[in-house]
Amino acid sequence: MKQGKWKLKVKKDFAAAHQLRNYNGKCENMHGHNFGVEVEVEGSKLDPKVEIVMDFKVLKNELMDVLETLDHKDLNKIEYFKHKNPSSENLARYVYEEMKKRIETNEIKLVYASVSENDSSVATYSEI
Repeated sequence: MKQGKWKLKVKKDFAAAHQLRNYNGKCENMHGHNFGVEVEVEGSKLDPKVEIVMDFKVLKNELMDVLETLDHKDLNKIEYFKHKNPSSENLARYVYEEMKKRIETNEIKLVYASVSENDSSVATYSEI
C-alpha cells in the first residue's frame, strides 16, 4: 500500500512598514502593508492517540510568535533585513526559516511559507 501524506495550512497576518532599497520607484519610499502569511506543513504519520499530524493550535501559535517579531515594525530596522531588502520574497524566506527552526521534526516538514502584500501579489519560499 502506498504511503500517503497529510498537509496542514494556517494563515495569519501582520502590519508593518518597509522601504525597498535600490528599487528606483515609489516602493523605495517608506510605506506600509497589511501582509498576509500562509504556511504549510506535511507529515506522513498521525499521532497514535489523537490521530492528527500536528495540532493546528500549535502551528498557529508558532506562526504568531514569528509574526510578532515583524508586527507593527519598521522592517528595515530588524537585524535580518539590515542587509537584505524586506521584500515579500525575503519576508517569505524569513518566515520559512524561523518556522522551520520551531516546528520541523523527523515526522513534520515545512512545505512553504507565503507572504502577500495584497490578494493579487504573493511570494512563496520553499526548500522542498
